[in-house]
Amino acid sequence: MADYADFPLLNVTVEAGVARTAISAPPMNIMTLELFTQLAKFSARVAADDDVRVVVLRSADPDFFIAHFDVNAILDFPTDDEPVRSDKPGGFHRMCETFRTMPKATIAELAGRVGGGGNELAMSCDMRFGALGHTVINQMEVPLGILPGGTGTQRLPRLAGRGRAMEMILGGIDVDAAEAERWGLLNRALPADELSEFVDRLATRIASHPAQAVALAKQSVLNAEFMPLPEALSEEMFLFQQTIRNPEARRRMKQFLESGGQTRDGERDLNRLLERVGSHRVE
Repeated sequence: MADYADFPLLNVTVEAGVARTAISAPPMNIMTLELFTQLAKFSARVAADDDVRVVVLRSADPDFFIAHFDVNAILDFPTDDEPVRSDKPGGFHRMCETFRTMPKATIAELAGRVGGGGNELAMSCDMRFGALGHTVINQMEVPLGILPGGTGTQRLPRLAGRGRAMEMILGGIDVDAAEAERWGLLNRALPADELSEFVDRLATRIASHPAQAVALAKQSVLNAEFMPLPEALSEEMFLFQQTIRNPEARRRMKQFLESGGQTRDGERDLNRLLERVGSHRVE
């Protein structure tokens, strides 16, 4: 198991395949260069950790997930030379892409306010869950005269559509949890006292599945974003063929049949049946 003790702003615990990461950067989890550096290093380390199948990002501050990127740091960015295009992504882009593409499920638990670079990080995760009456999402850059430069102008339209992305980005408006769920920015908006329990239960369930199936299923879903459909379907079949050759998959399929799969009674409560399959190994 990898060591995560050297991230003072991240409280990382790993249990049963789930890396739970509580961000703690008082006073309000501003994305300082120090926090960004730790998140970037953490993302690379956890992506390579074979003991982890699910990564949960949450906050130790109930009021803020990550407020936004440090404006003081932005003011110190070099501006003496003319802007230049680069064919290489920047450091913040690379961090976000690591969370988006790592062969683990990534979940952002947004119990409070999230904005700017914090929302760009959250949108790069596979799933996002918020708290009714507490979660507020904002892209606050344009009112300051800049734009969301850490993936925001690309992630938001893909999640919420062009019009709503324009409303959020150009308006700099707050979007509450209920609205964010309707817009597709959140998977679910839950009562605040149920949020962490739901996320932990989902993370534990995903982590109980074979690591290869989680990684390849995620890869195939990501292919849908940019790959033409015929090519994506071909790749899906190729990835499927890899999974059916996995001994653990074959054990689980046999356990499924032995536990009542493909019977009327078993299929009526398929969710519970799948949980039983995940808790057994067939040798």
